[in-house]
Order: sequence, then structure tokens, then C-alpha cells
Amino acid sequence: MSPQHRELAAGRWFKLTFVEQMANIGSEVGRTISWRQKGNQEYSRLAFDRALELLDLTINGLKEFPRLKELARVRETLVDYFVFNNSYGSTDKNWQDYFLAFNYAARN
Repeated sequence: MSPQHRELAAGRWFKLTFVEQMANIGSEVGRTISWRQKGNQEYSRLAFDRALELLDLTINGLKEFPRLKELARVRETLVDYFVFNNSYGSTDKNWQDYFLAFNYAARN
């Protein structure tokens, strides 16, 4: 699969702070939720694919184990929620709240 965020995948992504990266991932997760609530499964899936792409870029660029462990768990629970049968019991609000903190921190 070719990257949807070509410019970011080419290196620009790693010039952003971790908080900015997470805020951008959160924006794509928010779009995933929004499109799903509107009943547009195709756009929701595309937004989710973009979120995973950005999350994978972040994971691949990490060297600190605690952060890597958290992001691997975030990826696992996101996939469980949006693709599989939500065995972790996530909700739209859980995900919006999780990423809201990064959006707030990135703006300040």
C-alpha cells in the first residue's frame, strides 16, 4: 500500500513533536468516527487507514520503550474498535477524550 501522506512519510513527519504527531493521528480518528456516525463507511475506512498510517510512522520512529508500548496498545485497541468486535469496550467518546489531550497540548 502506498502512503497517503507521502510528504509526511518522506520525513516531514519526524520534524513534528510527539504531541503534534498524536494530535494529527487524533484528527484522523475523529474523522473516522464522524464519517461512521454519518453512515459513510467508505470515508470512515479511508480516514481510519490514514490514522493507522500516521500511527505506524510514529511507532517506527520511536526509540523509548514506554512510549512504544503505549502506542502499540493504542494501535491494537483502535483496530479492535473499528475493525473487529471491540473486545476492549472502547467508545467514540473514549477515543475523542484520549486524543483531545494531545490536541490541547499541541495548541499550547
